[in-house]
Amino acid sequence: MHQRYRLLLAVAAATAFASVLPAAPVVSRLTPPSDLFSFKDPAPPYISRFLPGQRFDLQATISPDAAQNIAGVKFYVDNAEVPGTVTLVPATVAGLPVNTVVATLRAYSLATPGVHRLIVSAIQLPNRESVIATGNFEIVSLGTASNTAKAKNIIVMIGDGMGIAHRTAARFVLNGVSQGKALAPLAMDTFPVTGLIQTCSLNSIVTDSAPGASCYSTGNKNNNNQEGVFPDDTVDAFDNPRTEYMGEYLARTQGKSLGIVTTADVFDATPAAWAVHTQNRANGTGICDQYLDESVVKANLSVLLGGGRKWFLPATTPGSSRVNSLDYVLPAELAAGWGVAAGALDPNRDLISDFQKAGFTYTATSTQLKALPATTTKLLGLYSFSNMNVAADKIDGRRGNPAVVNEFGFPDQPMLDEMTDAALQVLAKNPNGFVLMIEGASIDKQAHNMDSERWILETIEFDRAVARAKAFASANPDTLVLITADHECAGVNIIGASTVTQASLNARANSGGGAAQLRDPATGSAIPVVGTYDLAGFPIYGIQPDGYPATTNPDRKMLIGYAAASDRYEDWQSSPRPLQDSQQPFNNAAPLNTYPADPTKRKVAGGYFIAGQVFGTSAVHTASDIPLSAYGRGAALFTGAMDNTDVFFKAMKAALVGADNTIAER
Repeated sequence: MHQRYRLLLAVAAATAFASVLPAAPVVSRLTPPSDLFSFKDPAPPYISRFLPGQRFDLQATISPDAAQNIAGVKFYVDNAEVPGTVTLVPATVAGLPVNTVVATLRAYSLATPGVHRLIVSAIQLPNRESVIATGNFEIVSLGTASNTAKAKNIIVMIGDGMGIAHRTAARFVLNGVSQGKALAPLAMDTFPVTGLIQTCSLNSIVTDSAPGASCYSTGNKNNNNQEGVFPDDTVDAFDNPRTEYMGEYLARTQGKSLGIVTTADVFDATPAAWAVHTQNRANGTGICDQYLDESVVKANLSVLLGGGRKWFLPATTPGSSRVNSLDYVLPAELAAGWGVAAGALDPNRDLISDFQKAGFTYTATSTQLKALPATTTKLLGLYSFSNMNVAADKIDGRRGNPAVVNEFGFPDQPMLDEMTDAALQVLAKNPNGFVLMIEGASIDKQAHNMDSERWILETIEFDRAVARAKAFASANPDTLVLITADHECAGVNIIGASTVTQASLNARANSGGGAAQLRDPATGSAIPVVGTYDLAGFPIYGIQPDGYPATTNPDRKMLIGYAAASDRYEDWQSSPRPLQDSQQPFNNAAPLNTYPADPTKRKVAGGYFIAGQVFGTSAVHTASDIPLSAYGRGAALFTGAMDNTDVFFKAMKAALVGADNTIAER
């Protein structure tokens, strides 16, 4: 039995015994989280780790006995009382005793590397019973600065949901295989260093995108649905204990800029996890307000590109989703402690206009982005109401088949590589350097939908952006580029290829034959449609000058299976239209309400039903490790297997103390 499990059993026994002892105040949560507090285990791994000087909040939840009140709360680090104001507010989550309080000391930092003991003490009045609880955290030593050059620029590219098989499938489609060898690599395959990333969140083996991304930007684990904060015991979505982001830290200490580029709605989990502090990734009004009201000031946010116009339009404008229930007013102690604006409930705010007043150039179309003045120093681009259309549909539009992009109402959207070029053009003007996060968002969204061809083209679009980032780093060798994901989505794998022509596959897709369509009609069983092993061969896709396949339905096409699937119908054909996107403000009106609602409403003509392993109408994330590829200044740090939070500290080592480009042993 592992020592940690022995400790868990001991804690459970001690808790049961304590229930018969005389009552005393109880500390039920101590932040930053630690195994020392939760399981009485002082040994590594240390759950909460910070850079020297990185800011974070100290917090404790303390419950008194009946008819008592908590008072006199103090925090100590290494037995020295932490100076500053400790505020007490009522705990508001359900199930805690009456008069439970949340005690917080904001924006603490410590410069001394090592493992440090955190103690909270409190008394209850009037009987003056006391309580002490102990945890720990680590200040990570990055080593001493040497003559090795530092990374001036950090580019983190997140293929949301992109596991190993997503990359492999994109390589097969884009470049092909001959006699067992890939004819060419993806751009991300050319990065010289590869690592393997473990993706668990603070409260689950399976992460969602919010903690899956903020681990890279803060160096710490978050609960699912939370970004840039630790969990607390209040229901307020924006008052949680904070951790300073990479962009905030480097803007404060080195004057660097921050850029965020995504094909999703900009409020979405991955982009927000680089700039916004909230326990609810769904609170779009407040998230987008915080970009301007905090991130522009505190992180020098200079580029914000993606979808999400619905959060920037006044509530009176058609298409707006601004509402008070998704906005915030920060507690005064938080605003004062972190030196940020308190915010306001302002559903009729014209956020685009406010960005422009702050000096941002605004672009609403690909055409406007291409005409961006060379002098632009701040850039906002919002190219759809919510998530941008996926690469397959944008490319169809550019090739003269714009039905989908027209019906979504945004026929002139940029591709991710075009947004990447524009972001780099703007950010490179800062002589102090920058941090840039670039997300290929709908690799994940289309894997959730089990829409194989759409996520494959999303991965190709992402790889084209990777090529642009690599070209920039080649021209600017003080740049570090990291390619990874926040998690794997859908348990994707390549199961083989069709054994028949497209004409035959199309006929089967409309046959109503159910499972029988998978067998050869002449023999009934001799040759299955799904060719495995040697029957798979080497599928061939013709690539057009725009860099995308001429069709995603070639003869004997590659076939994809899903290990984390919900129910679906399957005919192995590309879907002419995507599934409905519930985040689009006009999703329930024509023509968007005529799109298939979920994977059981699509491809039904063939009658081949595949039962999923999970409930609901969407494939789910998995806990599988994911690959990371590194290029440029400090890339050698990223070899081997590592926790997702390690990526933050390795990147910051490259930026703060320097790292050579030899392959480092771990």
